[in-house]
Amino acid sequence: MENIFTKDSDIENIDIESSIKSSYLDYSMSVIIGRALPDARDGLKPVHRRILYAMNDLGVGSRSAYKKSARIVGDVIGKYHPHGDTAVYDALVRMAQDFSMRYPSVDGQGNFGSIDGDGAAAMRYTEARMTILAEELLRDIEKDTVDFIPNYDDSMSEPDVLPARVPNLLLNGSSGIAVGMATNIPPHSLNELIDGLLYLIDNKNASLEEIMQFIKGPDFPTGGIIFGKKGIIEAYRTGRGRVKVRAKTHIEKRANKDIIVIDELPYQTNKARLIEQIAELVKEKQIEGIAEVRDESDREGIRVVIELKRDVMSEIVLNNLFKSTTMESTFGVIMLAIHNKEPKVFSLIELLNLFLNHRKTVIIRRTIYELQKARARAHILEGLKIALDNIDEVIALIKNSPDNPTAKNLLMQKFGLSELQSNAILDMKLGRLTGLEREKIDNELRELLAEIERLDQILKSETLLENLIKDELKEIRTKFDVPRITQIEDDYDDIDIEDLIPNENMVVTITHRGYIKRVPSKQYEKQKRGGKGKVAVTTYDDDFIESFFTANTHDTLMFVTDRGQLYWLKVYKIPEGSRTAKGKAVVNLINLQADEKIMAIIPTTDFDESKSLCFFTKNGIVKRTNLSEYQNIRSVGVKAINLDENDELVTAIIVARDENETQEQNYEENLENEMLEPNEELDNTIVGKMLFAVTKKGMCIKFPLAKVREIGRVSRGVTAIKFKEKDDEVVGAVVIENDAQEILSVSAKGIGKRTDAGEYRLQSRGGKGVICMKLTAKTKDLIGIVIVDESMDLMALTSSGKMIRVDMQSIRKAGRNTSGVIVVNVENDEVVSIAKCPKEEDEELDAETNMDLNLE
Repeated sequence: MENIFTKDSDIENIDIESSIKSSYLDYSMSVIIGRALPDARDGLKPVHRRILYAMNDLGVGSRSAYKKSARIVGDVIGKYHPHGDTAVYDALVRMAQDFSMRYPSVDGQGNFGSIDGDGAAAMRYTEARMTILAEELLRDIEKDTVDFIPNYDDSMSEPDVLPARVPNLLLNGSSGIAVGMATNIPPHSLNELIDGLLYLIDNKNASLEEIMQFIKGPDFPTGGIIFGKKGIIEAYRTGRGRVKVRAKTHIEKRANKDIIVIDELPYQTNKARLIEQIAELVKEKQIEGIAEVRDESDREGIRVVIELKRDVMSEIVLNNLFKSTTMESTFGVIMLAIHNKEPKVFSLIELLNLFLNHRKTVIIRRTIYELQKARARAHILEGLKIALDNIDEVIALIKNSPDNPTAKNLLMQKFGLSELQSNAILDMKLGRLTGLEREKIDNELRELLAEIERLDQILKSETLLENLIKDELKEIRTKFDVPRITQIEDDYDDIDIEDLIPNENMVVTITHRGYIKRVPSKQYEKQKRGGKGKVAVTTYDDDFIESFFTANTHDTLMFVTDRGQLYWLKVYKIPEGSRTAKGKAVVNLINLQADEKIMAIIPTTDFDESKSLCFFTKNGIVKRTNLSEYQNIRSVGVKAINLDENDELVTAIIVARDENETQEQNYEENLENEMLEPNEELDNTIVGKMLFAVTKKGMCIKFPLAKVREIGRVSRGVTAIKFKEKDDEVVGAVVIENDAQEILSVSAKGIGKRTDAGEYRLQSRGGKGVICMKLTAKTKDLIGIVIVDESMDLMALTSSGKMIRVDMQSIRKAGRNTSGVIVVNVENDEVVSIAKCPKEEDEELDAETNMDLNLE
């Protein structure tokens, strides 16, 4: 066999790295220029331009009959687009979808898909024709307004760009992925674009702020609400930005239930998939409160109905839906397009100027074309006029000539006519010799000369050229006067329902199983000392109320869990319920981890640096951290405290820093080693705030706030009290401003007393404390303390779920080492928690009313 690898063979050595590099670059440029990215002038990719041009060739205009889509696709791939029919048909379908295109350029008849993600019917079943807008893109293409290039096999020519009387790139937007780059341009309102272009023509150096007075932002075909102008401004200035879009909804009331109705969706959101997503979240209990989701959409528009359960706060569910579903999405703007055969990211003003320059070029070329045609026609008419003025001589000359060439030459010689004029005279019919026809020629010539003057002036005057562009734009605006669909809100960060929530006092309860609710405090009537109370909540058989407190609807709640994490929640975001309602699972309101349990809830109005957060644990540990360290909380929470094994949080208190407290006054304690025995008693003349902690065995300790210095967020803390009994533990703590204040302590059997703070001697932190309340079998364990405030009432909660409001003024004062009097008549029940609450406005309420409303 002959060896083909001989010295005489025509073989060339090629570097494989250079070959691959060259081939890849050729492929990349082919995709970038010839497939994936739009032209900055007409806003079309090659496939879209070829579809429209092929439809124009077929005569499928807006007033003509529909033609089979298969016929259009066949012409496109046969003449201009050397790719598969599926790619061309998919592009044709998208151009006909009113939920994909702000102003569709194809008028489709048949099934062209839906917003639910349904595909279009096969091309043999559907028909199409151009819309009026598409005709405006092609208008004047026959007047040499654009360059034509050879098609893929050089057998025909196709336009390199369309004349485009509308700014189609910004009007309908574009999206595409090329090699190493992508474009994602949002659609806009035609009225706004034209207003912006008109202003830019008159104000060449207009700023973006001025242009945005007219062009407010994207206008998506599916509507929705854009939140925040920051992303829009960034996109318009740099060509890149992020626009947040939400579904447009409204709330309908039905009996005691709210119904959320979705009217508009974010751009490119699949409605059917969204409904499935909501149903899945409800099934997995990631979103609670939804009873039913159904699609009631029809030809009139979108209507997705989300029916809520009774007493569910619609704003909370809606916020969860925005957070967890595609009802809120981000449109990433990348204004990348092709200009001069190169891809580039453009700003808004650059794209507007490119369109205006394109229109100037088109109008200049059209004017030149029309001027040439007018001059050619005027030249013919001038010859015909000369012939009519000398009609007898012309007839005699033609009559005596042996043939047409001789007659033509004689006419040219005798009357000074051109060859075109002579041929026109020879082709003239005898009927043109009548007086009426002679007058028509004179009038036509006169009009042509005026038109030639007008066209000539357009080419010489920039002002006339710009006025012509403005007139055409105004004509387009009149023809396509469509209002904006997408609503724009000024600032996403300012969107909050807090301003719509009344500022009122609430009682917030949370059960052992994690059910939380808020009830207006006025629903709990004040009773006299020893009253039996009202049912505060209906719990499940294996559940009980664990804690409660009063707060304002605009306050912020800080939840501290057994894992030392801290979370945020506004009080108004807690669902409001009746006194006997079970409440809502707190896991649906904050992002708790599996098996994570809330140990303390602290309401606050602000996060001022002059305040600190003091934590007390069951094992007698106290920790103090500046409140400002908790103001920026992520959705997953932040670490609040490091807890020892078998230790739990008892309470956390916000305390303002003493005015006389300085860094020097803070004790330099060793947090890791507490070997020294603290002093049992301090000088009572020490001024400043004091911390007061009590244990369930009736012991207490009072020590200066300054002895607990502020430490970091994730620190452990220091010892507050040492226990005399092994099974003792801290059950409550308060901040004492001065010794004139009174401390109210209550035991499990409802026995309580008021005692002056001065009766408890000041000690060093870490002492064993003194007796707070004399405990007996009648009193049982101490369950908590509060600072007496006669402008407020005491609220006591029992293990059976009853609450009782007691006027603090009615509770008798007693000494430190005493038991006290009956504050709450619990009978066979026990008090589990106490708290202060605002007084009722009505002082004349029935003292012994006992209502038991069960709304479940």
